[in-house]
Amino acid sequence: MKLTRRALLAMSSAMALTAPAVARASDWPFGRQEVIALAQRLAAAEYQPRPKVPQPWLDLTYEQYRSIWFRPSEALWAGTSSPYEVDFFLPGLYFPRAVGIDAVVDGIAVPVPFEMDRFDKTDSFPDIPVERGLGYSGFRLRTELTEPGKKNEFCVFQGASYFRAIGYNQVYGLSGRGLAIRTGDPEGEEFPEFIRFWLERPAPGQKNIIVHALMDSPSVAGAYRFDITPGPSCVMEVRATLFPRVELTHIGLGALTSMFLFDETDHTRFDDFRPAVHDNDGLMIWNGAGEVLWRPLANPRKLQISNFVDEMPRGFGLMQRARGFSDYGDLEAQYHRRPGMWVQPQGDWGRGSVALVEIPADKEIYDNIVAYWRPRDPLPAGGRAEYSYRLTWGAEAPVDTGLPRVINTAMGASHAWSQHENGRMVAIDFESHPIFEDGPEGIEIVVSSPHVETTPGVLQRNPDTDGLRLVFAFDPGDRDLVELRAQLRKDGAPASEVWLYRWTT
Repeated sequence: MKLTRRALLAMSSAMALTAPAVARASDWPFGRQEVIALAQRLAAAEYQPRPKVPQPWLDLTYEQYRSIWFRPSEALWAGTSSPYEVDFFLPGLYFPRAVGIDAVVDGIAVPVPFEMDRFDKTDSFPDIPVERGLGYSGFRLRTELTEPGKKNEFCVFQGASYFRAIGYNQVYGLSGRGLAIRTGDPEGEEFPEFIRFWLERPAPGQKNIIVHALMDSPSVAGAYRFDITPGPSCVMEVRATLFPRVELTHIGLGALTSMFLFDETDHTRFDDFRPAVHDNDGLMIWNGAGEVLWRPLANPRKLQISNFVDEMPRGFGLMQRARGFSDYGDLEAQYHRRPGMWVQPQGDWGRGSVALVEIPADKEIYDNIVAYWRPRDPLPAGGRAEYSYRLTWGAEAPVDTGLPRVINTAMGASHAWSQHENGRMVAIDFESHPIFEDGPEGIEIVVSSPHVETTPGVLQRNPDTDGLRLVFAFDPGDRDLVELRAQLRKDGAPASEVWLYRWTT
């Protein structure tokens, strides 16, 4: 993984809170129930933050931290019959606390010791003391992907409860989180941490790898199990058991963190040669009522939070639908190769809402988008909650809704129609689909807003995509916020996703 400045900075705030160390034996029988028991014991005790690594490690500069790297030949399980290998990351800089890591072989957990000799470095790395038991800050997983005989990375766990993965021929983008707590609340967000991991050694020929994680924070402790299978899309089956120390009124399950700077909806604030800069361009929701929603992301001038109330959602995720190099024109960042991530609840998640938090950002180094499922009912202190879900990291959502997708949204001034200077024109492109075989004929346009009047809309065939383009205008007048909704229908039934947008000044 290329550790970018944005990836490091995004982790720094997440490491502001700490968690206690867990007592460990040298070797001990291991199973998921042991992790659950550890989490339950943590939650029953007062929260104690873990110590930081020595100050010289915290004083490393970004360039110094990048000047040392793990040697692949020293990977866990290198040179064995295991189809997987594991590399480790140093602590320091934005990662002030080390995590415990155990390898599990034949049901026995054995701690992985810290060894500085596993790393190569340049002359730029300073001569700093290495204390006994310094520890690692995280790890990455490698296995054979598309190149026979070569083990390439596809998944990273590092920083707070953050983790990332990619499918074939993709580059890292958005992150997942074990749990979000009070995201966007005035009293401030809490960042739980994975404080210890157990890596089950895969048998020869095994396609998946299982990672267990112990989580802790001032408000909650938890036990996680990740069953991870790489492929064209990387699939994770997640089981989480939570033990709240306090009543949890605002948590985020299946939390996703991403970056959105600008696209064709608003380019006015950025003098940039690229037509768009983002890891993901929209939030997709398939709600419990069977309605498919597409909400293009925005980089607002003020913090904005949207909640899509639902019951037993079929799934949601942050997706990257613009897939051409020309959509971004960035040879280094390669945004066209960034994955989306789809969250599919398993079992009954009950009532709640999909929350979308959009934070103002002026640089692409900042992750400013968060999405998650927020249960309606609080989790009581001293209780226990179980959640299971599937995460799919790939180019598209792994579901077939049967409806044409929105593949692009563009906006601009519409002075000719509007009586005000800030009248806006909206162009929505829907992908090619058998529903559109007769073109616009027989397709009904439904455009609405609770705030303003919109034009009826014009629907045309787009010769570049072979899909349909809907164009309409609205006049916000003196308003600084306008909610918009659009959908195509045919014979009284949906003929597209529901397009939703919040326009702000």
